[in-house]
Amino acid sequence: MQNSSPAYTNYRINIPEGYEKVFTHFYYAKNNTGEIITKKLIPSYQTILIFSFAESPYFRSKQNLYLEVNKYLMLGPIKHIIEYALPPNAEMLLVNFKDDAFFRFFGNATIAEHLPMVPNESVNEDPFMILWHELNNINDIQAKVNHILQFSAPYFESQSKIAEQLINFNDETLSPIKSIAGQNKQTERNTQLNHQKHFGYSAKEYNRYTRFIKAIALIDHIAFTNAKIDWFEVVGHCGYYDQSQLINDFKHFIELSPTKYLKFQQDICNAKS
Repeated sequence: MQNSSPAYTNYRINIPEGYEKVFTHFYYAKNNTGEIITKKLIPSYQTILIFSFAESPYFRSKQNLYLEVNKYLMLGPIKHIIEYALPPNAEMLLVNFKDDAFFRFFGNATIAEHLPMVPNESVNEDPFMILWHELNNINDIQAKVNHILQFSAPYFESQSKIAEQLINFNDETLSPIKSIAGQNKQTERNTQLNHQKHFGYSAKEYNRYTRFIKAIALIDHIAFTNAKIDWFEVVGHCGYYDQSQLINDFKHFIELSPTKYLKFQQDICNAKS
C-alpha cells in the first residue's frame, strides 16, 4: 500500500512468486520535506538489508546506539523496537529476509558475529557495495527491486533439513526442539544450537515473540469492534501465566503497556470511522 504526498513517500512492495521463502517484502521511503521524519521499526525477528541513495538515514537502538546508513547496512534479527530518522532528501529501500534466508545467503557466517554490517569501500570485492553502485544508477523503484532479486538468486544455499523442519513445525501442543531432536536422533542442545545458527535467535525467544503477536492480533480485533476487553481472556487465550507476564512482554517488545497500546489502537480506529 502506498502512502504518498509531494513531500513524503513510503510504501511496501510485495514479493513476486518464487521468492516467498527468501524475502517477506521490500519497503521504500523518501523524504522530500525540509524536516527530519522519525519512524519506528516494530520487532519482526527478521534480518533487514537497508540501502540508502541520498542523505543518510540513521537508526537508534534501545541502548541509544546510533547507526548511519551510508550506502547500506545490515540489521537484525529485529528483536526490539528501533527508532529511525530520515533527514531531508533521505531515500531508502529495505529488504526483509525471511526465516533462515539470511543464514543461507551468507553460508556459515553467523548473525551474532557480523551484524550490524557496515560497508567498507576499500574492499573492492564487497558484493553489497557493488550492488549499491548498480542500484544507484537505476531510477525506477520496482526496477531496483527486480535487480536485487536477480542479484540474490545465485547466492542462496539450499535450506537445511533441520531448518525446514523447524519452519514447518506447527503443533502447538509439542516442543519443536524436543520433537525435531527426536526425529533426527540428536540431543536437544544440538537442535537448539542449530536453531540459533540458522535463524539468529533461539526457539524460546521466538515462542515469546509469537505469543506476543497473538496478543497483539487479539487486542487489535477488540479495538476494531469497540468491545470491552477482558485482560484475563487475553492472558488465557495467548498462553500467558498471568497479567504481569503479558505486561512484561509488551514493554519488552514495544515499550508500551497493553492498556496504552489498546488506547492507541482505539484512537486509530475511531479516527478512521
